Amino acid sequence: MKMAASNYSLKVNKLLLDPKFESYRLSLDPLPIYNIELDAAVAEVKLRDDQYTLDHMRAFGMYNYLHCDPWYEDSVYYIDQLGSILNLTVTLDTALGKPREVFRLPSELNTYENRLCASLHFTSSTWVALSDGTGKLYLMRTSKRGESAHGKWEILFNQDLGEPFIIINSLCYVNCGSHSIEVLLLRIKKDELDVKGSGFCVSIEWLTITNISGQDEEKKYAISKRRVLQGKSVPHYAAIEPEGGGLMIASDKPFRFTQVDGKQVEETFEETMDVDEKRDPIYYWQQTAEDITITVRLPEGTTKEAIEFKLSMDSMHVGLRGYAPLLEGQLYALVDTEASAWIMKEDKSLEITLLKKNDGPMWRELVMGNQRGEFIMDPAQADMINEGLRHLTSEDLNANPEQSKPPCNAQELEECDIFPEDSSSLTRLDGSTLKATHVVNLGSHQYLFSVVVNPAEMPCFCLRHDVDALLWQPHGNQQDNMWEHIATFNALGYVQASKRDKKFSTCSPNYSYAALCECLRRVFIYRQPSPVSTVLYNRKEGRQVGQVAKQQVASLESNDTVLGFRATNERLFVLTSKNLFVIKVNTGN
Repeated sequence: MKMAASNYSLKVNKLLLDPKFESYRLSLDPLPIYNIELDAAVAEVKLRDDQYTLDHMRAFGMYNYLHCDPWYEDSVYYIDQLGSILNLTVTLDTALGKPREVFRLPSELNTYENRLCASLHFTSSTWVALSDGTGKLYLMRTSKRGESAHGKWEILFNQDLGEPFIIINSLCYVNCGSHSIEVLLLRIKKDELDVKGSGFCVSIEWLTITNISGQDEEKKYAISKRRVLQGKSVPHYAAIEPEGGGLMIASDKPFRFTQVDGKQVEETFEETMDVDEKRDPIYYWQQTAEDITITVRLPEGTTKEAIEFKLSMDSMHVGLRGYAPLLEGQLYALVDTEASAWIMKEDKSLEITLLKKNDGPMWRELVMGNQRGEFIMDPAQADMINEGLRHLTSEDLNANPEQSKPPCNAQELEECDIFPEDSSSLTRLDGSTLKATHVVNLGSHQYLFSVVVNPAEMPCFCLRHDVDALLWQPHGNQQDNMWEHIATFNALGYVQASKRDKKFSTCSPNYSYAALCECLRRVFIYRQPSPVSTVLYNRKEGRQVGQVAKQQVASLESNDTVLGFRATNERLFVLTSKNLFVIKVNTGN
C-alpha cells in the first residue's frame, strides 16, 4: 500500500514565530498541588501477552484514562474498576471534594478476559459516547453537565459491535431535522495475510447513528451507515469534520476504505487515493550552492499574460489564470526575491531562477511536501558525491573480513536500520467519494499531541517544526485554509525530544503553557514568554530583554504510574491508579 502523493502544504504563520527566543528559565516559584485519594482504583487494563506490537502499546498501553470535558471548564472524568464513571469539577482548589459518580456501566467489567480499557468521548454539551471495552457502544444523553451535579445520564443507544474497541472521536449535528451522531472506533486485528510484518492491522470504523423515531415516538437511534478503513499503523490523529462530511487522519502508514455498509470497496488504493503518481512530473528542478533553476511544463497555446507568478522569501505560487496552481507552497529555505526571476522559453516552458538567501546548504526538496516534480542532479555534483562515498563501498560483498573496518553489508542490516517506505502524512478523506482530497507529507514534522481548543471545532494537533512546536487548527469547510497555524510553543520540539521518560504531552486551550508528564512523578510546565519587572540584558548581544519564558517542575507524591494527564487554562490534572492530582498553574482573572 503506497502513500498518496502530496498535494498540499502546511502554511506557517511567520508572525507566530520568535526567531530571537533564547531559552526557558527555570523558575522556583511553588506550584500548589492538591492530592485526592480515590475510593476505588482506576479501571486500568494491562496489555496481554498477545498484544506485543508497538501499535498495541501506542493504542492501549499509552491510553489516557483521564477525560476532560471541553464544554465545561475544569471538569474531568475517569472510570474505576467498579464500572463507575466519576467526575471531578473544580471551582475552588482549597475545597476539593471527592469525585462523584455520574453513571455506572450495566455490565461487570472484570468478568471479561479479552477486554480493552473502557473509553469515553464527549460528543456535545449534552451527549456522551461510551465503550465498556468488551465491544459494546453506548450513546447517552446527559442533559447540560455543568448546570447540575445530579443530572441523569440516559442511554439512548446500546449495541454490541463485535470485537472490542476504543472510541477515538465523536460529534453530533442536526441535518434536515434529523439528529445524527458520528463515532470513530479503533481496533487492532489479527491479519493472517501479513506474513512479513507484525501480523496485525489497524481498523477504524466510522459509524453514523441517526434518530429514526417519528415526532410522536420515543427517541430511538440506529446505525444508518458503517464505513471501515484499514491501515498498518495506529493513527496519531483521527477526527471527523463537523456535519460528518469528511475525515482527517495523521499516520505513519496510509489508510484506505475497505468496507461501506458491509460491502467491500473494490477500488485499489492507487485508484482511490491518487492519480498524480501515474502522471509525468509537472516540473523539474536543479540546484547549485547559490541558486535553483526550475522548469515548469506549460500547456500548448499558453501566453505570457496567462501566467500567474508570486514569490516571497519563503513561499511560491506558479499557475495559469483560471486554473488550479501548478506549484504552490512553502519553500524549503529562504530566497532572495529581488535577485530571482522567471522567463518563458521558446519551447513553451517556464524557467524560474531562485537565488538562495544562504549560500552553501543543498535543499532536500523544493516546496515542502510537494512530490509532483523531479530533481535532476548535475553530473558534476553526482561525481563529487560518489567520490566522497567511495570509501564506504566495495565491489565485493565483504572483500576482506579480517580488516578492522569492513565495508557495509546490506544483508546484515536489521529491519530497524532500513528507511520506511512510507513517510507520515496528514490526509483529508471525503466521506462520500472515499477519496483523498488533501494530502500533506509531514516528513520530519514529528507529531506531538492533540488537544481540543474550541469544542465547536475539530481537535487541534501539535507538530514539531525545527526546534519549535506548532499548533494547527483543522477547518474541514475551508478548502484553501484546511489547516491553520494558531500558536507556537518555542523550542518545545527540541525540549520534548530530551525527555526519554515522557508519557503524555498537552497544552492549555488558551496556549498560555505546554506541559509534559513522565511515567512517574514529574511534570514539566513551559510557559509562554511574559514581561519581566526587572531590567535584563542579553550579554552576547547587549540588548535589553523584555520577556522571559519560564519552566517549572512539579513532583508528585506518588510512586504509581501516571495513567492520565489533562490541561485546562488554570490547572493540570494528573491521574494515577489511586490518586488524582490537581496542579494550579495559572490564576484566573
